[in-house]
Amino acid sequence: MADTKTQKASDLLVQCLEEEGVEYIFGVPGEENLDFLESLSTSTIKLILTRHEQGAGFMAATYGRHTGKTGVCLATLGPGATNLVTAAAYAQLGGMPMLMITGQKPIKKSKQGRFQILDVVSMMEPLTKYTQQLAAGDNIPSRVRECFRLAEEEKPGAAHIELPEDIAEEMSEARPIRPSIARRPSAEAKAVKQAVEAIEQADRPVLVIGAGANRKMTSKMLLQLVEKTGIPFVTTQMGKGVIDERHPLFLGCAALSAGDFCHRAIEDADCIVNIGHDVIEKPPFFMQDDGVTVLHLSTKTAEVDPVYFPQIEVIGDIANAIWQIKQGITNQDHWDFIKMREYRKAELAHTALLAADARFPIFPPHLVRQVRDALPEDSIICLDNGIYKIWFARNYPAYLPNTVLLDNALASMGAGLPSAMMSAMLYPDRKVMAICGDGGFMMNSQEMETAMRLGLNLTVLILRDDAYGMIRWKQANMGFADYGLTYGNPDFVHYAQSYGAQGHRVESSAHLAQVLAHCRDVPGVHLIDCPVDYTQNDQILNHDIKELSAEL
Repeated sequence: MADTKTQKASDLLVQCLEEEGVEYIFGVPGEENLDFLESLSTSTIKLILTRHEQGAGFMAATYGRHTGKTGVCLATLGPGATNLVTAAAYAQLGGMPMLMITGQKPIKKSKQGRFQILDVVSMMEPLTKYTQQLAAGDNIPSRVRECFRLAEEEKPGAAHIELPEDIAEEMSEARPIRPSIARRPSAEAKAVKQAVEAIEQADRPVLVIGAGANRKMTSKMLLQLVEKTGIPFVTTQMGKGVIDERHPLFLGCAALSAGDFCHRAIEDADCIVNIGHDVIEKPPFFMQDDGVTVLHLSTKTAEVDPVYFPQIEVIGDIANAIWQIKQGITNQDHWDFIKMREYRKAELAHTALLAADARFPIFPPHLVRQVRDALPEDSIICLDNGIYKIWFARNYPAYLPNTVLLDNALASMGAGLPSAMMSAMLYPDRKVMAICGDGGFMMNSQEMETAMRLGLNLTVLILRDDAYGMIRWKQANMGFADYGLTYGNPDFVHYAQSYGAQGHRVESSAHLAQVLAHCRDVPGVHLIDCPVDYTQNDQILNHDIKELSAEL
């Protein structure tokens, strides 16, 4: 980096990123990024070259999800920038701090007409918390600081800056702005008192842990509240693992839209304490004006819709609000959780019966049990999007926060492998597994080369049904003919080997256990081709579960 009074704007941008503590930039550079690339080459930041911009964006977002710090990705103008759109939405809806840097042709003069030029800032505006074209080198420090501030502020999300070629090469005397120290405000004492009184007056309170509660300190405070009061809890899909799901007061994950055992437990409650609720997720319950008190604990006020209109809101830092409630609450003799816990017992009995089914191709509940049994406590599974996500959300107990990475916000296919790659980079001593359908895997399968080049240790478990299975399930459930959703696949074992990875094909339930153990114990990139039997999805998820829970 230049030490003189003036320096190139691209050098200044990289210095600003270093000041923010950026470790990696993921991306696919283009010719419009070459000044920035040159500046990056002598910095402390490591460039992770990916094979597609979408994979880079998914990795940057996952970095933000794990660390709470802004992940950074890079693309050129035009098609490079448009390839980041899905990742921008993934980070924005999922609450993951991310900064996208895209290039652009010179804005002061250009010899190429409108070649490849799109209004990328306008394109990114509805998908980000902040987007700006850099029109002067001197503005870079304030723009970068604003990107990081907004990306990490609750609710976290995506930010974007565009660096034109002529701005990147101009000289500037500006210097980076140091990050400020900001703490979220605490919940107001009167609101906490109202919440405590509502919980104490209820007969059957329940905690519903959502996406916004998936933060380190919140996890600690919630466990203390549960331990002190004995109030049971359920989670949404993106709230999994906030409290260890082996806890005897865990009532299940609201993976289905309605009618599951844990939904019946919520229906039995007369006071629902919604912690970190985000309307982006499918509602964990459908609220009605029926006398049930709903409390909203979050960093922001409730976004009201026809099925969510809480009566009491406690707004502020969630962990602090829970601590205040824990300090002020008194256990009540009239609290009664017997019925709620009966629903959980029934769910566990039903799940155990399904998980024991060792048919081949592999039955999804049995697969979930095998994966959980094979992996250590702190392992991380990264789910792509498909019908298997419901099975893992319901049946796979998460022991620690951010050990089940699934996306119930944008729910984009293609995110599983890049998310697992980022997890393996951040936590090289932990076991990491990407769990993908064959459709989702093939959307970013080229990143297998990136994983090999980076020397990562991870397993890619492909659940193969040769179809877009979740849509096919919905198609059948709507009474439509089976049409337009099946395809062929490559030989996944040979496909893995072509990248230098280790390929495995499951041949029975017993063989699956052996393969999972081998992949766990042998370093490197593994790919497992596992045929699955989805024929009973509709019967079990849409009929059996709802009928059994209703009978209780």
